[in-house]
Amino acid sequence: MDGGAGRRSTRRWQLVRAGSDAVPASTRRFMARARRRRMRAALPWAVAGGVAGLAGLVAWALLGTGLFGVREVRVEGAELVTAVQVRDAAGVPDGAPLARVDLAELADRIGVLPPVERVTVARDWPDALVVRLTERTGVAVAPRGEQFAVLDAAGVVFRTVPQRPDGLPMVRLATPGPDDPDTRAGLEVLGVLTPQLREQLVEVTVDGLARISLRLRDERTVFWGDATRGADKSRVATALLDQDAARIDVSAPDVVTFR
Repeated sequence: MDGGAGRRSTRRWQLVRAGSDAVPASTRRFMARARRRRMRAALPWAVAGGVAGLAGLVAWALLGTGLFGVREVRVEGAELVTAVQVRDAAGVPDGAPLARVDLAELADRIGVLPPVERVTVARDWPDALVVRLTERTGVAVAPRGEQFAVLDAAGVVFRTVPQRPDGLPMVRLATPGPDDPDTRAGLEVLGVLTPQLREQLVEVTVDGLARISLRLRDERTVFWGDATRGADKSRVATALLDQDAARIDVSAPDVVTFR
């Protein structure tokens, strides 16, 4: 008896995988449905995690690396300034992430260049900035020592040239500039002149806000006075161009004098 008991005590238990038919069909169907429910519940989270990971990878590539860095600053519409001047004013480091460039700040820096009236900056993926310029248009020149300052319609001096440009009328001013009242008055007078007066015009002299005069060909002078009632003064002065007079005073256009 003792020997049989010893032999029984040395037996080992073994795990045996039950066949599929050992689990009832109803239980298998329940477990399959449960797995599908878990997969459906986990799917949106998996998709969201994948999208977030992809977005993070894209953001890192755009903002944190030079993969989409600035390689070119393309300048359009530049005639009075050079592309080099525009790029220097922009000051964008080579390879700076294109997505991180502050376009408004960049436009402000370029807009400081005197000949630039308006500027827009856009991204051109994958590696370029496009700068589009609108430059100022000269409407008059003012003597400045032995040179000539070119003014736009707002009175901004944006160029200084050694010779008077063709086709631009001259305005003699003490301190030409957009904030100078005499400059604004002189440009206002220029803006209302008839084609006949412009054809005869040599220069506009502004000695003060109420002492504006036109010097015409043949050394004739039209005393304009101030800049008010410009259209009336221009019409009256034009009508009197055929008069044999060295000085025409239209400062009070309703009572004109000439001699």
